[in-house]
Amino acid sequence: MKKLVTISRSYGSGGRLIGKLAAEKLGVPLYDKELIDYAAERSGLSRDIIESAELRAKSSFTYTLQSAISYADTVTGEPISMNEKLFLTQFDIIEQIGELGEGVIVGRCADYILKEIPNVTNVFIYAELPDRIRRCTEVYGDDPDTVKKKIATYDKARANYYNYHTCQKWGDYSNYNLSLNSSYISEEAAADLIVEYVKTRAYR
Repeated sequence: MKKLVTISRSYGSGGRLIGKLAAEKLGVPLYDKELIDYAAERSGLSRDIIESAELRAKSSFTYTLQSAISYADTVTGEPISMNEKLFLTQFDIIEQIGELGEGVIVGRCADYILKEIPNVTNVFIYAELPDRIRRCTEVYGDDPDTVKKKIATYDKARANYYNYHTCQKWGDYSNYNLSLNSSYISEEAAADLIVEYVKTRAYR
């Protein structure tokens, strides 16, 4: 059994909490906000800039344009855009986590980055819109008047970010071992399902 799991998720689906619970049940580290801290330390960029990297992709055209604007990297001297520098920094960190062989990694295109490592379990978590709205307002504290727009913005940004850097389609079932609708199950039970899948799936 290989205890290496990636969690991709739609905004408001509870994917982050489910990933945390799955990590606890598997007895492995969770890599979520920690990835941002590692990337900030390694790149020298502020935590806020790194944390908002995905959200800057809410317009695919603007993100592509920004990615085309490069500057000389302070380490290599090679031209690189801010977007690419952030992605490559996180790429290296996630790749190193993959080499360690265990952990639950939330977001950041981890399923794509670790695709060459055998037997990683890639999970996509989504939910029905009314349940996402409820979770965003009641748990995340989002404004009820703007929450639907925020959900659409975050989903679009995550899709654009993922599609741009991976040349794959965010949410496409073929990128994942397991897709899970969290509207019909508790976070605890969803984490149990992921753990059971990790324990019983075929490893090749």
